[in-house]
Amino acid sequence: MKKIKTIIIGLIVCVMLVLGLQGMQALRDNQQLQQTQPDELKLQETDNRSIFIRGEAGLLLEMDSGKVLYEKNKHKRLFPASTTKILTALLAIENGNLDQQITVGKEVRVKTPGESTAWLREGQVLTLRELLAGLMLPSGNDAARTIAIYTAKTKGGQLSEEEALDYFVDMMNERAKKLGAENSHFMNPNGLHHPNHYSTAHDLGLIAKAAMANPAFKDIVSSKIFSDERITYQNRNQLLDDNGPFYFEGANGIKTGFTNEAGYCLVSSAERNGSRFIAVVLKSDKDNIWNDSISLLEKGFASEYVKK
Repeated sequence: MKKIKTIIIGLIVCVMLVLGLQGMQALRDNQQLQQTQPDELKLQETDNRSIFIRGEAGLLLEMDSGKVLYEKNKHKRLFPASTTKILTALLAIENGNLDQQITVGKEVRVKTPGESTAWLREGQVLTLRELLAGLMLPSGNDAARTIAIYTAKTKGGQLSEEEALDYFVDMMNERAKKLGAENSHFMNPNGLHHPNHYSTAHDLGLIAKAAMANPAFKDIVSSKIFSDERITYQNRNQLLDDNGPFYFEGANGIKTGFTNEAGYCLVSSAERNGSRFIAVVLKSDKDNIWNDSISLLEKGFASEYVKK
C-alpha cells in the first residue's frame, strides 16, 4: 500500500511539472506576441485577407520586381477594348518623335457610330505628343488611327493609309510577343471589337509595365488634364480625379476601356513612397471597375507597407 501511494504521489508531481512547464511556455509566447512589431502582425492579417473583385479577370503586379501579388483568370482571353491603346502609345513613342508635327489625314473620316473621339479634323496639324494625349485621355479612336499611320510610315516607308494600318497591327503583335504577351492578338490600334482581337490580364500587365517604364508615356497617362494653345483633353481615369468618388491617392495611370462585348476594363497604376503597382481588371461593370481596381491597389500597398 505504501508503495502504491508513493507511485501515485510521483505521478501527481509529474503532471504538475508538465502543466507548469506548459504554463510558462504559454506566458513566454504571450510576451513574445506582445513584443512583435505591429507591421509583423499586419503582415499576417494581410496575407490571410482575401480579395473579391467582380471583374472576370484581374491581376496585381509589383512594378519593380514583376511579382504577381494577385491573380484571377489571368490567362483567360478576353476583349481588351481601349486598354489596347497602351500598346499603340508605347509603339508610337518608341518609333516616333514626340515633337513631330503630324497632319491628320483622311483616316479621320473612318468612324464607328458612338466611338470615343479626340475630335480631330482632317488637315489639322498636331504634334505626336498632342495626339498621344488625345489617344490616352479622352480615348480617341481617331487619334489611334492617325498615330498608327504615322508610326507605320515612319517605320515602313511609303504606305497607303490602309497598308499603314495593317503594318502597324503587325508591329503591335510583334512587340507584344517580345514582351511575353503570348496570349494576345491585336487587329486594330484602338480596341474596337473584333472576334480575333483579344488579350489577357497577364499580358496587359506586361505591356503596361513596359509602357510605364517610359517617362514620356508615364507623363501623359498621369495627367488629369492635358492642355496647350491648341487642344485641351480631360482624363477619363477617375482614379486621378481628386474631386471624384473613386480618387486613389498616388494613382498615375493608365487606361480605361469599354465595349459592349468587353465590358468595363481598366489598367491602373499607383505609386507611393517609391512603391509602384499595376492593377488590371477586365470585364467588370460601370461602378465596380473602379472598386475592383482600388481593392487591388490597396492590397499592393498594404503588402508593401508591412515588408518595410
